[in-house]
Amino acid sequence: MQQLSAMDASFVYLETPHTPMHIGSVGIYDPSTAPGGFVRFKDILQFIQSRLSGARSFRQRLVRVPFDLDHPYWIEDPEFDIEFHVRHIALPKPGDWRQLCIQVARLHSRPLDMTKPLWEFTIVEGLDNVEGLPPGCFALVSKVHHAAIDGMSGVEMSAAIHDLDPNMAPREGEPDTWRPENMPHVADLLVRSYFNSLAQPARVMETIGRSLPGMARLGSQVGKGDVSIRNARPAPRTRFNGKVSAHRVWDAVPFKLADIRAVKEAVPDATVNDVILAVVGGALRKYLLSKGELPRDTLTAMAPISVRGDGDKGALGNLVSAMVVGLGTTVEDPIERLRYVHEEAINSKAMTNAVGAKNLSDYSKLMPSALAGLGARLYTRVGAANAHSPVFNCVVTNVPGSRVPLYFSGARMVAMYGTGPIFDGMGLINTIYSYGQTIAISFTSDRDMMPDPAAYADALRETFAEMQAASTNLGAKPSAALPVNVGEAEPAAR
Repeated sequence: MQQLSAMDASFVYLETPHTPMHIGSVGIYDPSTAPGGFVRFKDILQFIQSRLSGARSFRQRLVRVPFDLDHPYWIEDPEFDIEFHVRHIALPKPGDWRQLCIQVARLHSRPLDMTKPLWEFTIVEGLDNVEGLPPGCFALVSKVHHAAIDGMSGVEMSAAIHDLDPNMAPREGEPDTWRPENMPHVADLLVRSYFNSLAQPARVMETIGRSLPGMARLGSQVGKGDVSIRNARPAPRTRFNGKVSAHRVWDAVPFKLADIRAVKEAVPDATVNDVILAVVGGALRKYLLSKGELPRDTLTAMAPISVRGDGDKGALGNLVSAMVVGLGTTVEDPIERLRYVHEEAINSKAMTNAVGAKNLSDYSKLMPSALAGLGARLYTRVGAANAHSPVFNCVVTNVPGSRVPLYFSGARMVAMYGTGPIFDGMGLINTIYSYGQTIAISFTSDRDMMPDPAAYADALRETFAEMQAASTNLGAKPSAALPVNVGEAEPAAR
């Protein structure tokens, strides 16, 4: 039995029927590479069953302490049944990209069963009319609760079910020694919560003590003018910063990595991440201008930062901090917007480094569990998101993927996209997923906040096209256009 960290527990407390707190992915696979040239659903079930030992989250369920007097625990589920977690559906006709987007949004909007291990895989067939896909492709839509994984540990979970060749050779390593656990007694949980509460003051003092040098460094750098605290002010209110509904929209736009790298050369020392943030900023500018709702102040994005070290490999849950970056939505010129975002990112990283990213993530420990749970429930129930200025306007999170082809049950991955949670006050998340020589911007939003997701997807494409055109004086040559929804890895070296 393992207790959740304060940050992991916060995602449990934020869970409501309208705000399911899971993250996930949409992988598309070509079964022609599998042995025999096809993959049956029962083959997929057997394959996943054989890989369960590769990630602890597969067979661990949540146990909450009565009244949330302490943070929940993970136990090895005594009633684990893989067929509950792996489902099989087909797209309705015509089986095109739009139908896939609608189906992904529907699946993503449904909460996970919090009494089971917090993950779900849905195999989606019938993609034959999705542009650019080989015949017979299927999708794997995954959902894993944010309490169990962050973006980086999600990569480790993904690695458990993917191979570097289609032959599905047995994994070398320790045998599967998994054993189920009995449900803990309520009295045991209450006793544990009592003793943990006695240690809480010491944990608070330890966290504050570790953060003081960082706060002093930040104050010194602000005083010298090395760091600006302009992003510490509230963000402007937009349609994405109110109370969310139970309905979701989803879409994704791929870009060639070579084109992203060419554009970044327009601004000295700019990074691929800077280009992505500038694309998101430009798309939000276009989208909100079309609604007559563009604020006078720049929108901001929260960008999670992994603090997962080498010693944390395989650790459950979230080891992340965050920085807030201005998106330059007030800047019309695409290259000037990239320059603005680059400077904002440098400043935000300097602020985070001064305090210490790990220290920022530890601040979640300061809130007692019962108060954290009550606060999350009240925030949602009274619609508090509609009554205050947002801290940031959206999330832009980057998940690194493989540069070489991956195979699931022998089927070659041809594209990978991301999904993410939204909640009251934050109704738009952009998930950046790289695979091979492609980077895709996937986005999840509320259906009432973004009733026309195709318009935002078009704005992403148009913004990047403008950035490419503006950077051509540096000699950047755009690659051949990608199909609307497909990106592919380079063949593995032989």
